[in-house]
Amino acid sequence: MSSPHPKGRGSALRPPNRFGETHAEADLEHLADDPELIEELAESRTVYLPDASRSIVSENDSPDLPFRYSLNPYRGCQHGCSYCYARPTHEYLGLSAGLDFEEQVFVKHNAAGLLRDWLARDEYVPEPIMFSGVTDCYQPAERQYRITRACLQVALECRQPITIVTKNALVVRDLDILAEMAALRLIGVAISITTLRPELVADLEPRTSRPEARLRALRQLSGAGVPTRVMVAPIIPGLNDAEIPSVLKAASDAGAKSAGYTLLRLPYAVKPIFLDWLERTQPTHAERVEGLIRSTRDGQLNNSKFGTRMRGQGQIADQIRRTFEVFRHKYGLDTPQPPLDTSQFRPPLPASGQMRLF
Repeated sequence: MSSPHPKGRGSALRPPNRFGETHAEADLEHLADDPELIEELAESRTVYLPDASRSIVSENDSPDLPFRYSLNPYRGCQHGCSYCYARPTHEYLGLSAGLDFEEQVFVKHNAAGLLRDWLARDEYVPEPIMFSGVTDCYQPAERQYRITRACLQVALECRQPITIVTKNALVVRDLDILAEMAALRLIGVAISITTLRPELVADLEPRTSRPEARLRALRQLSGAGVPTRVMVAPIIPGLNDAEIPSVLKAASDAGAKSAGYTLLRLPYAVKPIFLDWLERTQPTHAERVEGLIRSTRDGQLNNSKFGTRMRGQGQIADQIRRTFEVFRHKYGLDTPQPPLDTSQFRPPLPASGQMRLF
């Protein structure tokens, strides 16, 4: 008897940790006659744990990513997207990339102070920092802990340029800060929209904002003068690729000025999690979707090679790229984003209060 699928979660699995030596499997055969207990086991609660990291900004050297520095206030993500490429990062903590990633979220309570100290370094040469390079900085935990907002306040004080990507309409809570940063050319916000179908979002990205809420956030941000971008990410061949034109049109109507996309990536433990989700929620399409994914990855489910891992290869990948380019141009979403201004940067005092000699 398999474990019940926890309500409101993207994953139903706790796959083995690739760094662990042992793995426990639930044995529920003896519960077959106890449906009430099985129902109770399907309840899933999020636990927030303190993260004692001593640094907050990570440096990236991937040629596939348009940023060097990123900041992530949380490890793990309650959004529960079944395809999330960040899931394997929980394995570094001795946890699983499946349910543990969604249920056990680590909170970097001192993120704003760590950011202040990082910006105060004598050797720092200012350039934009990406919020949410790994997990979403506006996931549900942010409503309670407000760590992203605190980091934005530090950035505004220091005139530090920031870019944000999120699937959560909670971003508009901070419109007061974002609008002020926009007036100083210090901010750009990307909203990720995978599909316009609420029923698919409910399965694929169970605790994210629904499509209309994301479009509403685009309208509010754009209306306040914040440069906005839509990310159609990820594109899953056979599942949401046909929606590229409609997503781009809706985003353009909402005020987005540019657009980008990534193709589905399934590194490490994300493979079994996504395939299980596919069989469980899309049983009539699962075989075809998997086949199309493989056709974009040289017969595999993932290809980590720089230059192709974000776009794929082959006929289907080329078709997706051409379709995206045609409709991005049609709806005026191929305008380059204005560069953010680094010239206004002013170093902060570190959290210790120690002033500079010169």
